[in-house]
Amino acid sequence: MTDHPPQLDWRAGDVPVSRRFDDPYFSLDSGMDETRHVFLAGNDLPERFRDGFQVAELGFGTGLNLLTALATWRATGIPGRLHVTSFEAFPMAPADMIRAQAAFPALAPVADDLAPHWTGTAQVIDLPDLHFTLLTGDARETLPAWDGRADAWFLDGFSPAKNPELWAPELMAEVHAHTAPGGSAATYTAAGHVRRALAEAGFDVTRTQGYGRKRHMTRARRPA
Repeated sequence: MTDHPPQLDWRAGDVPVSRRFDDPYFSLDSGMDETRHVFLAGNDLPERFRDGFQVAELGFGTGLNLLTALATWRATGIPGRLHVTSFEAFPMAPADMIRAQAAFPALAPVADDLAPHWTGTAQVIDLPDLHFTLLTGDARETLPAWDGRADAWFLDGFSPAKNPELWAPELMAEVHAHTAPGGSAATYTAAGHVRRALAEAGFDVTRTQGYGRKRHMTRARRPA
């Protein structure tokens, strides 16, 4: 995926922590449950799923959100394919990603299906129920060039305090521009400047209950 994968430390054996941003890739409590609460429920999923539903994501990380979304899609039994596009500046080495995913045995069937595709070069995965694209590079450059529009956004960059570029007003404006009418976005952060940037971009923004030790999170919807 990259000649220069991120430098990692590992906490509790299974939780990767970025040395660049000094931030864990997922919740130290339960990353899968946090994904379900923040990114699925925060976007009213799986209720809104339909054939061709487009998820877009800022921050691919370990691929946990992809695995959780696809597992949920499969559990609903909806025919057709889920489309996921993820933007990631520093893709993990395949072995590190697979190691991190192994922390979630409930997702093992999905992880096992995708593991052969993490070869270090694959950018697109096509399965009968999934079309996945990983766009590598600075999202400030790759997102404006994307020709898609998401039905739901997973805004999952590192902490705004440590990775401010991924939460800048200009990028939130691009998120809005690449959201279908009636589409949504969700993020674990409730930082005031992030909520303001989303609102200024044109989203209707609400602060709701967060997951675990995080008191609040943010939901946003583009008017239809």
